[in-house]
Amino acid sequence: MSDAPAIRCQRLVKRYGELVAVAGLELEVKRGVCFGLLGPNGAGKTTTVEMLEGLQAPTSGSIELFGISWGKGQDQALRERIGVQLQATELGDRLHVDEVFRLFRSFYSRGRDPEELLDLVDLRDARHQQFSQLSGGQKQRVAVATALAGQPDLLFLDEPTTGLDPRARKQLWKLVERFRAEGGSVLLTTHYMEEAQQLCDEIAIMDHGRLMAQGTPRSLVDGLGDVQFLEFELAGELDSGGLEALEAVESVQRRGPRYRVRLGRSLSALSSVLGELERQNVVPIGLSTHQATLDDVFLQLTGRGLTEDNGNGAPKSGDE
Repeated sequence: MSDAPAIRCQRLVKRYGELVAVAGLELEVKRGVCFGLLGPNGAGKTTTVEMLEGLQAPTSGSIELFGISWGKGQDQALRERIGVQLQATELGDRLHVDEVFRLFRSFYSRGRDPEELLDLVDLRDARHQQFSQLSGGQKQRVAVATALAGQPDLLFLDEPTTGLDPRARKQLWKLVERFRAEGGSVLLTTHYMEEAQQLCDEIAIMDHGRLMAQGTPRSLVDGLGDVQFLEFELAGELDSGGLEALEAVESVQRRGPRYRVRLGRSLSALSSVLGELERQNVVPIGLSTHQATLDDVFLQLTGRGLTEDNGNGAPKSGDE
């Protein structure tokens, strides 16, 4: 099925006893794109990714990679076509970096030369170091390199830049962009909105095991409308009703001492809000305004930040 998408899952469900971690997910990832799967901690992202990778069996629903299903006699052929970087990678502490790369290359009938992998992730100087001696960021780069060892058609990256400094993060971005430019497909989870904006052709946002929204980064932002956001803190109290009564204001949210006002994108709208604050004789602290971003889309859909836990007590696999 040469025209089949890289990933297609239908009515995907994963239960742990009475807990539903993934609830009827419908997802399709075209070939040759970088697809971002975003959600707060506990949203079900990693559980979903591990089912797509064949590491967990779904409770119900179907999964196809390139038109092929897991458990239908072609699992080894599928494993040859995918590369997997997990949130947490455990390797033999005494293995040297170049030994790790040679080991993983041996698992595949085709793949990249270990010397090439060392250059790809900038670890040539660390080639003779034991895995246990590496920094957290270096270990993360080793994990990404092992995912690339088999020269896959589909790359799963589960928060690949966690622990990396800005230079190393951007280097990995270039790797992903090169992989995609050569025709590869990528499914990426990340806690960095900048990363999603930079790399992803399309994004799906999950929460409580369900798909909340899907589209290009631009279309998701445009879906919020012609709005801007004003944020500030107060030492005292604010009459939120006074702000909400303004024609230009769409909503007022409070998170502890911090207020977030969604309003029309115009100077007059901003002026009316500032005038109301002055009328109430309140002095905002750390006042800032910005046009809509992916962060705002995320907050609008989930009501919480990308790194906040949903508190549902789900079994954890990595951070999920």
